[in-house]
Amino acid sequence: MNITTGRPVTMAPSGMVACPHSLASQAGVDALRAGGSAVDAAIAASSALAVLYPHMTGVGGDAFWLIYDAKTNAVRYLDGGGRAAASASAAWFRDRGHSEIPFRGILPATLTTPGAVASWAEAHREFGRLPLARDLEAAIAYARDGFPVTERLAGWIETVAADLKPHAETMAIFMPGGKTPRAGSQLSNPNLARTLSALANDGHAGFYDGAVAAELARFSKQHGGFFDAADLKAQAARWGEPLKGSYRDVTIYETPAPTQGFTVLEMLNLLEPFELHQKPYLGADHAHLMVQAKQIAYHDRDVHLADPAFAKVPMDLLISKEYANARRGLMDTARAVPWDKIPSYGSLKGDTVFIAAVDRDGNAAALINSLYGVFGSCVVAGNTGVVLQNRSAYFSLDESHANCVAPGKTPLHTLIASLAFRDQKLWGVVGCMGADGQPQIHAQTYVSMIDYGRNIQEAVEAPRWLSGRFALGEDRDTLHIESRFPEATIDELARRGHKLNRWGPFNELAGHAHGITIDPDSGLRMGGSDPRSDGAAIGY
Repeated sequence: MNITTGRPVTMAPSGMVACPHSLASQAGVDALRAGGSAVDAAIAASSALAVLYPHMTGVGGDAFWLIYDAKTNAVRYLDGGGRAAASASAAWFRDRGHSEIPFRGILPATLTTPGAVASWAEAHREFGRLPLARDLEAAIAYARDGFPVTERLAGWIETVAADLKPHAETMAIFMPGGKTPRAGSQLSNPNLARTLSALANDGHAGFYDGAVAAELARFSKQHGGFFDAADLKAQAARWGEPLKGSYRDVTIYETPAPTQGFTVLEMLNLLEPFELHQKPYLGADHAHLMVQAKQIAYHDRDVHLADPAFAKVPMDLLISKEYANARRGLMDTARAVPWDKIPSYGSLKGDTVFIAAVDRDGNAAALINSLYGVFGSCVVAGNTGVVLQNRSAYFSLDESHANCVAPGKTPLHTLIASLAFRDQKLWGVVGCMGADGQPQIHAQTYVSMIDYGRNIQEAVEAPRWLSGRFALGEDRDTLHIESRFPEATIDELARRGHKLNRWGPFNELAGHAHGITIDPDSGLRMGGSDPRSDGAAIGY
């Protein structure tokens, strides 16, 4: 027996949930045991995470889904992106001296409406088997009665304390008495319990109309925000077509525009002819080539990606093998390619949760839900208990850019989710947190499994790199790399000209990845959970 990971892959015969907090995974499995679908389980886990992991997700954020319906053998995409308020405009910011949308505060908090809840309601309407109130039971109980403060949550509260302190409603929940809660203590959010109960009772209208919406709108108006009652009432999730690509013998689905899912498929298209499976695992070529594929795909993202309702995004071209063949000439197998040759402008800073769920009938849900930054805007909206996101900070104020802010528009989204198939059978549900890191982690995870035969636990636990910068002052082509890579690999990457930031062995900034694979012979669900998180893969 040779187990090469810190924790073995989780195996179960019937259903499974994997996400970054073990209690949320358990809430999802409880829904499965009660007869719920993969969608019920994903809603149960995601709503629980909104309480348990408030620094990374919440009902005030956005969400995107890929849902596999085993009965019809079809993958469906659901867009839960929040849309810009009717009063939104680039001129408003420029007239007040802003060169970009602020990262924190009431302006990004209210520039777009929360979209996640609308997606929960719509996914449940189509695929739910349990009452929505049953899906939300665990979340309501944790918000009302108390939830544990993990070391990670306490650490992030301390890290962003200066951003939390201007907001009394936020401080009352997360820093009661003005102090960072200790790991092992409990916090509660009874106002959020009441908001979730309104959703449980009245569905979509319980959040976007009625008392909750009225309080959200009142708070926005009082503090000089953008969205109002009409903007909230107009928010709805939208069904669409997922992106579909292939890498070797695996078919991979990713979320389409306005998300950056196409970059995963473009990266894999660029890499495929290099036959990574013939090169050493975790060797210099393995990392070097993937970094350059990322550079090209991200450059294309920054040129083209926007809300497809407002801009023509040439998605068929970007995910084609022919386009990758034309772009591959930019790659240099011997030397690092400098940022200014293939520039991209995103940031690795951002936090998210991914939920993978598979039920007893083989249906699957891949759900990505986020506030964007740590604690989003850091604004809690009045007495709703809702932490509002800051996703709108991703809008451009350049009116010539496809991603420029406009009423009703969804910003470019880093959120992505994926499903994978082998021999036309569901094989994998994979996703992660990490803003600009997400496509890089998707690609590393799939390459580990497809090219090197690693199981899902080995793939998400493997040493990881991320290319890009976390903060102003860092080079945009910094290569952050965990020390568990072989020393010879790290030295060779430096020799090839990569600007290295050497991380320790397990760095949370490298992202939380989670996933489920299905054994093609036994049908067993195999779950992987990232040790960089507080999560678990739990099955039954």
